[in-house]
Amino acid sequence: MAKSLIAGIEAGGTKMLCAVARPDGRVVERARFDTVEPDATFAGIAGFFAAVRDRVGPVAAGGIASFGPLDLDRASPTHGHLTGTPKPGWSGVDMLGRIAAMLDAPVAIDTDVNCAALAERRHGAARGLDRVCYVTVGTGIGVGIVSGAGFHDVGTGHPEAGHIRVARAPDDDFPGICPAHGDCVEGLACGPAMRMRWGVPAQDLPHDHVGWDHAAHYVAALCANLTYVVRPQRIVIGGGVLERPGLIDAVRRDYDRAIAGYALDRFCADADTFLVLPELRDPSAGLVGAFEIAGRAARVPA
Repeated sequence: MAKSLIAGIEAGGTKMLCAVARPDGRVVERARFDTVEPDATFAGIAGFFAAVRDRVGPVAAGGIASFGPLDLDRASPTHGHLTGTPKPGWSGVDMLGRIAAMLDAPVAIDTDVNCAALAERRHGAARGLDRVCYVTVGTGIGVGIVSGAGFHDVGTGHPEAGHIRVARAPDDDFPGICPAHGDCVEGLACGPAMRMRWGVPAQDLPHDHVGWDHAAHYVAALCANLTYVVRPQRIVIGGGVLERPGLIDAVRRDYDRAIAGYALDRFCADADTFLVLPELRDPSAGLVGAFEIAGRAARVPA
């Protein structure tokens, strides 16, 4: 068994999920670490994988589903590094190199949202479809896109659709918190933006608070833009903010308003089936996607 084990890391701005699984994705061991400063975070991860190696043996390969932005240009000397991330202390960190050194095995890396999109298309809420977007609304707002046989990229980068600008919600004059763009979608509707705007964490807002109307407006506007640019067959929307009961219904309502009946196709015409929550929970979509790309790195069928 040990020779075919694969490692998965879902590296988020708030937490790191680490696991070892069989090639079919069945988890053997797992752990969770807070994302603090890099050296302390990697020390915890290294300790976990060292202990697992002692108990069940080495892994054949690893996959990293990471927050970003990431340098995904294989010809770049900083391939696998975080670039200008807003996460303090993490810009320039060699995510791929440090994990590969721990595992002593081939390792693949991509964004957490690309990996989640891949996982939901193969095993979850978009199973059987070809062109899928995954939107996460949490510490940040990210978009992953899977089409055909792989991720939607150009070999040198990855989608950053969470940083587009959209029309403002009525009477909203909040300047936004994005250090690069201010009032992009992430700067207006991610979890930290909601906390700064309203003075409490998003999960503590009353059910009828206007903050949820604003969040629904911005997520729906992002999805409308993805509809017209990418023409996905489904958009899966996850992240901590979307755990709010009823928010997905408000997003669907505002999406119908934003799309205004224009250029509909058989997929996007019904918001109830076009905009959906993730199915993969335990393990998460990001971790399942990390296992998927680990299998590719080692040429182990997954």
